[in-house]
Amino acid sequence: MFTHRRIERHQLPYFLRVFNSVTDKPIGFLGNVSEDGLMLISQLPMMTGVDFTLRLKIPMDEGCQQVIDLTACCLWCHEDATPQHYDAGFSLHRPPPEYGQLVQALKQYFSFQPLPASA
Repeated sequence: MFTHRRIERHQLPYFLRVFNSVTDKPIGFLGNVSEDGLMLISQLPMMTGVDFTLRLKIPMDEGCQQVIDLTACCLWCHEDATPQHYDAGFSLHRPPPEYGQLVQALKQYFSFQPLPASA
């Protein structure tokens, strides 16, 4: 029987909140991302077939934030395994380059590979 962990556990210091970009009110948390979509975890179901204006606030160094505004269509929504939570899948309309950079950074982080050395 194994008593020691072989792979280091990586704890996430933040959960990335998703906001309504018009009202700047939180609507949920980022569940996962891809180059052209995302999954939102929310306490309310999302209406499907509707475009939403979403805002991500990415924590940066020294307490700053990078804001990424997105327009996305909700393709599906269903109840999450967690009671009173819902998962919703969104297709993004022309995501900005900053979103692509976020996707790449998250892929790098979750692959548990060391960051490339600075040149």
